[in-house]
Amino acid sequence: MITFRRASKAAIKWASLATLKLRAAMGAKARYNCTACGQNVVGFFRYGDNARWGCPACGASPRQRLVAYLLDSGVLKVPAGGRVLHIAPNEAGLVKRFSAQTTDYVPADLYPEVYALKGVVRLDLMQFDAPENYDIIYASHVMEHVDDDAQVLANMFAALKPGGEAWLIVPLWDRPTEDGHGGMSQRERERRFGQWDHIRQYGPDFADRIRNAGFALDLIAASGIDASLRERHALDDVVFRARKL
Repeated sequence: MITFRRASKAAIKWASLATLKLRAAMGAKARYNCTACGQNVVGFFRYGDNARWGCPACGASPRQRLVAYLLDSGVLKVPAGGRVLHIAPNEAGLVKRFSAQTTDYVPADLYPEVYALKGVVRLDLMQFDAPENYDIIYASHVMEHVDDDAQVLANMFAALKPGGEAWLIVPLWDRPTEDGHGGMSQRERERRFGQWDHIRQYGPDFADRIRNAGFALDLIAASGIDASLRERHALDDVVFRARKL
């Protein structure tokens, strides 16, 4: 669904990207670096309220750059020979890293046909039944789309091997989580939750929902990284590292 809000965000994004490309062509110094693709860039393009959102070279978002940094620095680790399930595998930099770190990489989505990436399997998280099958499950901006997040978290817990981890990222605001309902129009969802296909908007209490599914939980926030690195790589967001003990 195309709305004025979405069209406006897209127009601002492309204008910002064009400005960055012009600055680069005129010889502006590439003082910043994208952790996802490794390119040095003159800046990051605006998207929505974030003035330093996307990499002009590869399009990586702040959350993708954060996870790439955490993988490269060893804060997040794929165990040797581990099996990785990557839900909604649309981040090229992370697909590359996961594929390099394990030979058992499983990209999956409810709609695999929308991906150019080969080998994406069809997976409905609501019907997910794969007991103790994965070492890592990565899902970024997925949980706000599912009908029943408690069921999906329970399914993820069951699908992880003992000692396995789910790395989850969701859109966050500073208020309690607000759930929608099936009768909401697309326009109302966009107004309340920021996007027409979002079922809810998460707050800090998302952590409680994760713990209620049986996980131990660590929060890895970009705000905890050295300020000079955050600035150079334009890192943002929070990874909810849910551990099955």
